[in-house]
Amino acid sequence: MEKSAFVKVFGDSPMVRLLDFLLAERGLYDYSLTAIAENSNVSWATLHLIFPKLEKIGIVKKTRTISRAKMFMINEKNPLVQDLIKIRNKISDYFIKKELERQSKRISIKV
Repeated sequence: MEKSAFVKVFGDSPMVRLLDFLLAERGLYDYSLTAIAENSNVSWATLHLIFPKLEKIGIVKKTRTISRAKMFMINEKNPLVQDLIKIRNKISDYFIKKELERQSKRISIKV
């Protein structure tokens, strides 16, 4: 699986993968801790070490409980999350621009 631009810039660590997944899925769905661990490629044990910190500072929020599963999503109202969204968008724009420039050079060389 190819790494996202966010992970390429900030490094392939559990925290970065976790934030990348939550930012990419923001506003779409809420997820159980099991689904978050699986989708972000973070081990269950590591998730349980770092997730409470994110919850404590308001990066993630509990949305509901289904049976015994607590559901979570990123807290878009948190100012830190708003800044992370802006940074993630700028990183994506940068890599898109670089790829378009690369493709443009390839096309002009072939002509």
